[in-house]
Amino acid sequence: MTPLAIALVLFLQGQSAAEPALASGAAPLAASAPAKDRLEPGAPKDDYQFVAWCYGSLRAYVDLHDQVMPEVTRIESAYRRPGRKLSDDLKVYDDLQKISLAQLKLYQDALTAAEKASMRPINTIGAAAVQQGRAVWAPGPGVTQARLAQDWMSWAPPAKCEPTAKALEARSNLLGASLKANADPQAAPAPAPEADTGATKGDPAAKPN
Repeated sequence: MTPLAIALVLFLQGQSAAEPALASGAAPLAASAPAKDRLEPGAPKDDYQFVAWCYGSLRAYVDLHDQVMPEVTRIESAYRRPGRKLSDDLKVYDDLQKISLAQLKLYQDALTAAEKASMRPINTIGAAAVQQGRAVWAPGPGVTQARLAQDWMSWAPPAKCEPTAKALEARSNLLGASLKANADPQAAPAPAPEADTGATKGDPAAKPN
């Protein structure tokens, strides 16, 4: 099995792929931690922020596709295994892109559910965590296109991203339903909108008859 196929299998199984130093120069994950518990150094521990971080890092990975594929193709062309077609190995990256887009939707749905269930605005916190995740792929000094492509070829999001997103969405939906069910049924209904008189109340452009 080629390294590319291994990366795809690990991705599908929700396991972390090989852990190279990324373009940002981040240290590899602790080898002693179980795969499901491993986090990138500096990743948020709060579930909502962590899922936002996962979204940012995976979004940046997806966005790099067109930039790195020429170098990926060169690397794959130079190191061929007998009996394997280049097109078959390159197709792995197309498959990973499709999987990644599905993962992004999962993360986005979880973030949206958490924001709707929160009693206070948290989207700005989430946006900051997304940017923190994207920074994983910020090019470090002296990083060549070949090194960036090699990192990209073997990267996969931490295994904890998917189960954390699913748990966050389920918990948020439950909380949102609970808050809705516990809303005061005796609360006065909102006043009906006034009939349209042809002029907007308070609009300085509206002129009296």
